[in-house]
Amino acid sequence: MKSKWLFAGTMGGLWGMSAPALAEYAYNLQEPASGIARDVFQLHNLIMLVCLGIFIVVFGAMFYSLIKHRKSVGHKAAHFHENTTVEIIWTVIPFVILMGMAYPAAKVVIDMKDTTNPDMTIKITGYQWKWGYDYLNDGVTIYSSLSTPREQIEGKEAKGEHYLLEVDEPMVVPVGKRIRLLITANDVLHAWWVPALGAKQDAIPGFIRDSWFRADKIGTYRGQCVELCGKDHGFMPIVVEVVSEADYAAWVAKKKGGAATAAADNGKTFDTAELIARGEKVYAANCAACHQADGKGLPGAFPAISGSKVATGPIADHIAMVLNGKPGTAMQAFGPQLSDADIAAVVTYQRNSWDNKTGDAAQPTDIASARGGSEAAAPAAP
Repeated sequence: MKSKWLFAGTMGGLWGMSAPALAEYAYNLQEPASGIARDVFQLHNLIMLVCLGIFIVVFGAMFYSLIKHRKSVGHKAAHFHENTTVEIIWTVIPFVILMGMAYPAAKVVIDMKDTTNPDMTIKITGYQWKWGYDYLNDGVTIYSSLSTPREQIEGKEAKGEHYLLEVDEPMVVPVGKRIRLLITANDVLHAWWVPALGAKQDAIPGFIRDSWFRADKIGTYRGQCVELCGKDHGFMPIVVEVVSEADYAAWVAKKKGGAATAAADNGKTFDTAELIARGEKVYAANCAACHQADGKGLPGAFPAISGSKVATGPIADHIAMVLNGKPGTAMQAFGPQLSDADIAAVVTYQRNSWDNKTGDAAQPTDIASARGGSEAAAPAAP
């Protein structure tokens, strides 16, 4: 009786759920937002219907035979060895089914690979663990990192609506434009995938693969890296914001204005407190994933910055490490990604935080000088 009431209460609770709550239990692809995604969605549904039809016919015939021709009702097993007609039928029917599925599938794949006549081209580079976007037509470069607060990841706060699917700098594109994507990687294999836009391509170091999409409607579309790329593979989301042409033009102008501001910052001299405050934010966005928020790193995987020979040794070696990275390790070069002011800030923050109390500071002019001689600079071991 108790289990009966429990079942009734559970079903009543499900019945009383709101439509959005029930929608979370739906199993399907994301709603298509591009022509290619729509073709993929329809192909998926078609193939599933074909598979369902085969399942019904095969298992229907099997269970009918088991029930109607069972020994207990007097049927005896038939004895035969060859039947040319049956053999031709069970060869021709699967062939026809496969050809019927192959034609629409081949058509969709060919359309997905046709990257000709783009309205704009964006180069996408995968890093451990973020995405870089170079707008080749507009001269804009951005880097996109996970923006979910560490408190949510560590379970200290409630999970947000877009937990692990939110970034600080989304990729922005205009609606209705054919976007060609040139996809590569800086370190290991990654894969760029946004299901609603029908775009998925592996990012391979040393190679450039291409894909494309044309978004049909304004909105925000989310995806993820789908190639296992290391410790923070699950913390490498993709967000694409599709906006009107006017809004896109305004966004480009804003980014170019931001680049001008960054260039102005590169010529400033900051006091140490300013550098540390700015460096803390740069560190959280670019370094904490490996070296941890407390600078202790992960033993055996990522070295600690707190107390390290780099962060407490000559500042020139520290700058060289951040600028150029360390070949053969996960320590990537941040010279192409960060401005001189940001590198100066994060170096200063690292040298004056945790167990590091050097008391010195790097200025943007020091970074500019190191860039000029970066080929000769040899980073010290951590």
